[in-house]
Amino acid sequence: MLREKLGEEGTDALVELINLANGQTKADVLTFVEEKFERRLSEELGKLNERLTTEIGKVSERLTTEIGKVNMEFAKVRQEMAEMKADLIRWMFIFGVGQLGAILGILFAFFRR
Repeated sequence: MLREKLGEEGTDALVELINLANGQTKADVLTFVEEKFERRLSEELGKLNERLTTEIGKVSERLTTEIGKVNMEFAKVRQEMAEMKADLIRWMFIFGVGQLGAILGILFAFFRR
């Protein structure tokens, strides 16, 4: 019935116009969806970036705290080693004096005869 009223050329032109409008609508929908997707992706990436920054800050803070504790433990160990070194030097001196006394005692006993 439409062909009778419009004719062959008019019907073809109408079909072409409908197809063109349909194609334009598809392009508009795709553009809209792309823009919405990009906006959503940007929002989610921003949230992810913020969360990562927060978590990295927490990890960095914990590492700083733990490194501080480890440094304190190393300082304690160094202090203990210094004290042990002083004790060792004192005992070496006492042993050396004892050895010297023993040798002198033996020498005095040997030469007195």
